[in-house]
Amino acid sequence: MDFNDLADLIFPNAKEISYYEEKYPERNLPEGATVTRFAPSPTGFIHIGGLFGSIIDRKLAEQSKGVFILRIEDTDQKREIENGVAQIVDGLKAFDIIPDEGVVSENEEIGNYGPYKQSQRKDIYQAYAKHLIKQGLAYPCFCTPEELEEIRTKQESAKIRPGYYGVWAKYRNFPIDEAVEKIKNGENYIIRFKSQGREDRRIKHKDSIKGNIEFPENDQDIVIIKADGLPTYHFAHAVDDHLMRVTHVIRGDEWVSSLPLHLELFRALGFRPPKYAHTATIMKDENGSKRKISKRKDPEAAVSYYHEQGIPSDAVVEYLLNIANSSFEPWRRANPDKSISEFELQLNKMSVSRSSF
Repeated sequence: MDFNDLADLIFPNAKEISYYEEKYPERNLPEGATVTRFAPSPTGFIHIGGLFGSIIDRKLAEQSKGVFILRIEDTDQKREIENGVAQIVDGLKAFDIIPDEGVVSENEEIGNYGPYKQSQRKDIYQAYAKHLIKQGLAYPCFCTPEELEEIRTKQESAKIRPGYYGVWAKYRNFPIDEAVEKIKNGENYIIRFKSQGREDRRIKHKDSIKGNIEFPENDQDIVIIKADGLPTYHFAHAVDDHLMRVTHVIRGDEWVSSLPLHLELFRALGFRPPKYAHTATIMKDENGSKRKISKRKDPEAAVSYYHEQGIPSDAVVEYLLNIANSSFEPWRRANPDKSISEFELQLNKMSVSRSSF
């Protein structure tokens, strides 16, 4: 028994990845065109931070004659709400943000790089997971919730970093024959990525907003395929951004710490990573101190608030562009009658410090 046998046993019907590489070719776009995506989960209203990100996504694509995609990340189906997709589509449409490609209603999508709902891309993720297993870069893990809790408790007691890595990764080097036997016996398992990173080594990366940043390498053997056969966010976004030929990922500051893992996944899969741009968190002043604007505490966190208050959507977009680029306010003063579409947004003019809303 070898890695190929193990991969064939776990995913007997998965296609070769060459099939998907041919199905979703490089895009035929002008040189320098930007392909961006807004990829929310259908778990509630659009947050003002999501609107902020989608405005930047659309602006970068529009001004470079590129493509702006709306993708729905719905693999965590326990959290999904009824009409969640419609809330997203309608919420964006109210601010005149309409995707060039992707999901356009609860049951409709446009474009040649779909499906654009992750729950409908299960076969694609399994093909790439199978590819990693064949290379010895992913493996089945049979840990029960109790075993994982025991690992966490031991790590806490020893005051060491939590997680499933190194000596704590119980099934990382499990014999293939024994894994096959467990699978044939019907034991439950998930698929983990077999990290090649080490925490004592560092990676350097140039973020399109933050500039040069440095982190320890990822060494966590994260879950990539869950027990229901669907992927985790980390794995799905790497496969999707590659196959949809995304060039720039604009996302909030809270994702910076995931960068070592995401870059390692791209490398292991043989993909060229997109350019990452991490936007500063939108803050709120409260009694002289700043805190992150909150879905739970702040009515203005929901984009519906502005319609309810009678604030024109154009005013909200202009305000957010003012937060996004220091050059927007002088441009607007000099060009009071021009359309926003004539303003050129630049990532290197975005603030690295947190903006007050």
